[in-house]
Amino acid sequence: MNIGTLLIHNAGTADATTGALSTPIFQASTFDQGVSFREDGRTVEREFDYARSGNPTRKALEQTIAALEGGASGFAFSSGIAAISSVLGIFAAGDHIITAEDIYGGSYRIINTFFKRWGLESTAVDASNLDEIKKAIKPNTKALFLETPSNPLLKITDLHAAFAVAREAGLVSIVDNTFMTPYLQRPIEHGADIVIHSATKFLGGHSDVLAGLAVANAEALGREVYRVQNGFGAVLAPWDSWLTLRGIKTLKARLAIQQKTALAVAQWLQQHKRVEAVYYPGLEGHPGKEAHDAQASGAGAVLSFKTKTTEQALRFLGKTRLAAAAVSLGGVETIASYPVRMSHASIPKQERERLGVTDALIRISAGLEDVEDLIADFEEALA
Repeated sequence: MNIGTLLIHNAGTADATTGALSTPIFQASTFDQGVSFREDGRTVEREFDYARSGNPTRKALEQTIAALEGGASGFAFSSGIAAISSVLGIFAAGDHIITAEDIYGGSYRIINTFFKRWGLESTAVDASNLDEIKKAIKPNTKALFLETPSNPLLKITDLHAAFAVAREAGLVSIVDNTFMTPYLQRPIEHGADIVIHSATKFLGGHSDVLAGLAVANAEALGREVYRVQNGFGAVLAPWDSWLTLRGIKTLKARLAIQQKTALAVAQWLQQHKRVEAVYYPGLEGHPGKEAHDAQASGAGAVLSFKTKTTEQALRFLGKTRLAAAAVSLGGVETIASYPVRMSHASIPKQERERLGVTDALIRISAGLEDVEDLIADFEEALA
């Protein structure tokens, strides 16, 4: 099936017992195991015993994301950062990982604080430059952790080429695919070992659920992730699993509009006298656009821009009426984020500025509003 059809006809479509088209919410923390203790000595193993280890609603979501990404097994967590942390939990003290330098601030924070204290080493590189990835490989390097397009500057990494480098060195390739979703980009098809999502964003799609997902390309690797998921316990609740399943079904329809809006806004911002730079993979001339177009079927609904002064950026955030000045992205409403105070506040200022995440940078997640209204509002806010 094409991906748009698979979004609807996935593992969470119909309940096998009742035929319900909406997956039931199994609001249960434990399951009767009495059949395992029969007097005649016969045992019947039931799949579920305790909700941390597995829940039918969560299983439907996990099977769904595995099918969408083309992986062997899926896992649902209580947040995107819980998914990232749990995946990183498969590594040991003394291991070394290579990360893209332009990544979500929460990923930077957990890698450079919590995991650093536990002895996991890391090196951040410009992942759009394959030579930097190669130079960073050490004898104890175990993984390559990427985002493409990156957050918040939409930098592009050639996945096929980067994975070839990782494969040759025996590394586990991990990709945060939150911005693209499996509708637009499926990294496993290009050689990824593990794909991660903050399902809070486009997959949930309505700013009403906190969730994280991970997909492993092979059963053996999936078992490693499951051991951390079951042991650490940062699992997604049944209700939130159901909300995420519901959001996934409308992903194609939402992104079709949101991408058109993002492109129109990006093109308009390029012409504005108070805008210094616009970052969006759908724009001609965007660095890495050719590689992105080869590995993704769309440019997504996230863009960033820099105003010419910090004051103009702050004024925009305070004056816009249709874009919420808020953390997160991927909802039906347009959201304007200020990375230096929000998503990337934990990154030291000197490092942020070196990467280009300045006080004049604003990230936009396009919603479902009429684009003419958004542009008129942005014009007023910039003026």
